This record gives sequence, C-alpha cells and structure tokens, in this order.
Amino acid sequence: MRLTLPTLVLAFLPGLAPVATLAHGPTPQKVEQTVTIAAPPAAVWKVVGPFGTIGAWHPDVAKVEATGGDASGASRKVTLKSGGTLDEGLDEWKADAMTYSYRMGEPDLKALPVSSYSATVTVTPDGQGAKVSWAGRFYRGDTGNEPPEELSDAAGHAAMARYFADGLKGLKAKVEGTR
Repeated sequence: MRLTLPTLVLAFLPGLAPVATLAHGPTPQKVEQTVTIAAPPAAVWKVVGPFGTIGAWHPDVAKVEATGGDASGASRKVTLKSGGTLDEGLDEWKADAMTYSYRMGEPDLKALPVSSYSATVTVTPDGQGAKVSWAGRFYRGDTGNEPPEELSDAAGHAAMARYFADGLKGLKAKVEGTR
C-alpha cells in the first residue's frame, strides 16, 4: 500500500480534534452601558471628558493619580473603594467628538476579575440632553481553559457591567446635581 499525503492527513485528522478543542482559549467579551443625562452634551463632556477626573464622578473610586493630562499616552491609577487598583493608559482623546479610548495596563484581579480590557467613553446629543455610552472589550481573569468561577467569563462580564453602570449612575447624579 502506497501512502500519499492526503491519506496521511485523513488518517491523523480524527486524532487532532481533541487537541484542537483543548487549545481553545478565552474569547473576547463585550459590555456596553449607556445613560441619558438631562444636560447639554458639552456640560456632560466637561465632567466625564478629562481622563484623570474619574474620581470626581465614579462612586466606586477612592483615589486617582493621573499624569499626562488628556494626551495620548497619559495614564491614571484608579484605586477602588473595594480594594485593588486599575492602571489605565489613554489611547485616544477627541474633544471635538466627545470621546476617548483607553486600556488597562497590568491586571489587578482584586479590582476587576479580567486579564485585560480596553474601553471607550462617548457623549452624544439625545433630544434635550446627552447620552453617554461606556463600552468595553475584555478577557476573563484566568485565560486558561478551565478558569475558576471567580475568574470566568461570567464573573468578568458581571464585574465590568457593574463598574460601568455604577460609574454612569454617578456621572448622571453629578451632572444633574443630585449627588
């Protein structure tokens, strides 16, 4: 019997299927939260726009140390009231479009059970007020094939959704004067 390349490939394919299944890693997760605020977009941007001022409106933030202002490459270290820190770097800041994008540096699984994330905050007109969207893309805290529950996709999704929702609720209260 003469072995050809197609015959060899077909002979080994069934044995490779379990390896391919085991090699599958985490998939990117997404979260988006929005809030409508009864204020002009420019007034909302004045509060949410400066990268280093998240502590002035986010109720989960205990302290912020920021450097670089709103220039690409700026950074902020956000200490949370619940413990842990978020080291974040600014990728892009566009005042005219009222949006900025940033990403996490080194992960702190006590702060958020994710191994990495990037996020974008955008303010747009919405009737007489403004709509703020906070969208993020992230990977779970444990990027292995069988993460513990506290570092799973579900845990990461719940934590990011809660962090964004709390922040937007705090921003709304700050801008509308109810905080």
